[in-house]
Amino acid sequence: MNNQQLKELKIAAECFVEVPFFDLDPMNVVWHGNYVKYFEQARCELLRHINYDYPQMKASGYYWPIIDMRLKYIKPASFGDKLVCIATFIECENRLKIEYLIQHAESGEKLCKGYTIQVAVTTDDFEMQLASPEILKENIQRYAEQQQ
Repeated sequence: MNNQQLKELKIAAECFVEVPFFDLDPMNVVWHGNYVKYFEQARCELLRHINYDYPQMKASGYYWPIIDMRLKYIKPASFGDKLVCIATFIECENRLKIEYLIQHAESGEKLCKGYTIQVAVTTDDFEMQLASPEILKENIQRYAEQQQ
């Protein structure tokens, strides 16, 4: 599985969030840091699709810390808004890059977008891997084949 093949597959997952009161800032909109939490929820759903969520990562001998993240805020969300958070695989060869889109579930308006980059490090000595472990690519490939 290379990055071009992965992009063509467009493997994505979504989760839904209803904005709770405690996610708001003093201006009564979602505090900017909470979008990271919404990204995380969508990322976990995506990883569950390929049977490689955080417990499976650790069991395979790797941690996958986030080393880079970008968010672009487009429009604020407010208390009670229903959001759809979509995570999509973009790269898997040397790193794991996932793109995100958060939209208002009812209107479809884009509220926030961004990406995260994760790299594999061994669980025993935290050595960063220069290429993604085969288990990630195998799980993505297996999922893609099951969807056809």
